[in-house]
Amino acid sequence: MDNKSLFIRGINGPVVTVSGDYSLSMLNMVYVGDERLFGEVVGVKSDHAIVQVYEDTSGLKPGEPVYDTGAPMSVKLGPGLMSNIYDGIARPLSAIEKQSGVFIARGLNISSLDPDRVFNVEIKVKNGDRLNGGDIYAETMESELILHKVLLSPQLSGTVQNVKPSGSYKVDDTIAELVSDTGTMTPLTLCQLWPIRMPRPYKTRLPMIRPLITGQRIIDTLFPVAKGGCAAVPGPFGAGKTITQHQLAKWSDADIIIYIGCGERGNEMTEVLEEFSKLLDPKSNKPMLDRTILIANTSNMPVAAREASIYTGITMAEYYRDMGYHVAILADSTSRWAEALREISGRLEEMPAEEGYPAYLPSRLAEFYERAGYMQGLNDTEGSVTIIGAISPQGGDFSEPVTQNTKRFIRTFWALDRSLAYARHFPAINWITSYTEYFSMLDSWYENSFGPDFSIYRSKIASLLQEESKLLEIVKLIGSDVLPDDQKLIVESARVIRLGFLQQNAYNDTDTYVPIEKQLKMMMVMIHLYEKSKEVIAKNIPVSRIKDTGLFDELIRIKYDIPNDNLSLLDDMKKKINEKLDELIKNNS
Repeated sequence: MDNKSLFIRGINGPVVTVSGDYSLSMLNMVYVGDERLFGEVVGVKSDHAIVQVYEDTSGLKPGEPVYDTGAPMSVKLGPGLMSNIYDGIARPLSAIEKQSGVFIARGLNISSLDPDRVFNVEIKVKNGDRLNGGDIYAETMESELILHKVLLSPQLSGTVQNVKPSGSYKVDDTIAELVSDTGTMTPLTLCQLWPIRMPRPYKTRLPMIRPLITGQRIIDTLFPVAKGGCAAVPGPFGAGKTITQHQLAKWSDADIIIYIGCGERGNEMTEVLEEFSKLLDPKSNKPMLDRTILIANTSNMPVAAREASIYTGITMAEYYRDMGYHVAILADSTSRWAEALREISGRLEEMPAEEGYPAYLPSRLAEFYERAGYMQGLNDTEGSVTIIGAISPQGGDFSEPVTQNTKRFIRTFWALDRSLAYARHFPAINWITSYTEYFSMLDSWYENSFGPDFSIYRSKIASLLQEESKLLEIVKLIGSDVLPDDQKLIVESARVIRLGFLQQNAYNDTDTYVPIEKQLKMMMVMIHLYEKSKEVIAKNIPVSRIKDTGLFDELIRIKYDIPNDNLSLLDDMKKKINEKLDELIKNNS
């Protein structure tokens, strides 16, 4: 095909109509105009094609040439992805700054990997070895925390020849050659290209039987998400979506974090980038960026690139999953991504559905969330991709299309509450409207790790919170004084759970991360106080007398007062409860 025969016929924002003597294919990547802007074919007609451009189209004119690459939009995968900050189409911001300065110039064709960076590579194959797609043929330390396993592209197989010795190589250096069964020779480098919209293949999808441990009590105990699962964090402006995701990024037991700032405000994204660059990984005390990839696509960047950023991030996640790593993707926020779909759909003059979103919004959300999972890779390693997507419904209305359609594809729903956030209760996850559907899968893990106690006490905690919610409706109408003592005890015990267990302080060294063993013991102590207090009330002693002992307030403070490495103090707390309440009964008699 002669690329000179392709030219711009019309321009409508990021949507460009292309005409000429051509045979463009759907989802092919093209270069648009004299500046060779990145674009992707999203519609093909008999006499023209429609291209969405991932860069600002200001100054483009009809008649300028369009160049077809003959391949879908792909990302270059290999060592060097880690610790980088990318734009929505996988161009490193540091390389962009070197070429264009403070502002992002147009038409910059920059590889996602630094071609000049040298890696110390250990070759894992020898001449004559048979390789199939997904097999590991080299390894290198990508950062101090991540061993990068160089994988054969899933689309290749064959016999290795001309293997070079272990040593120092750049990502594009040939370290061996692969001869296929048909005799085709392919040079093996440290990198590979993969289309961002095509899920990477795997051998088997495994059951999700392990939770993603986050150190956040309300998540780990009441609303856990499985490794390989999907969770949504919806909430209005100011409810703490970004704070919650930061805590998950820092403390979750995922090996690798991929943070996608999708359509967020520029100042917020700047804070994220500055904060991540200063964070230390709590497990290794190394820089957090050593196991983090950041994708920054702010709301003032081209809207089409915002739509692509989600796929860029999930493709990188699947690549590391195939090495046997557990990856967590934090997408902030999928609402801005859906708004990009809506804008492009409008410019394409497609029939709008609810609230102007395209009719294919549910299927696009499904494509994204269904790429999560706990997998056995082609090389028999086990890895997972866990997706946690923030949602920004206007006015906090959870009935809007993005939230409702997302609920069809996720199984954990952390509903953020503005009133909790304004009351300085973080994480501001509403324990009444949130839910998880992973309990049936994860109960065996909790039982094997902690016996039956965890499930029992979690159920008791949830039950008390539910009962308190019902009683507070009565209190709003007629006041708390009319409640009998057993119901006053429920309200008081639930207050201890809310303030002492569900509320967590990210700025307190003891409380910012709580091991799950301490979470269980805290639940046991709080339920013990409730059940022991019931015995006291049965002796006709009012709740006010129990409150006078100071035990309720003392239990609220244990999250600060008892260090995470001295859990025996929680057992001592149970003894103290018994002594004080037994003395109360004795004095009353």
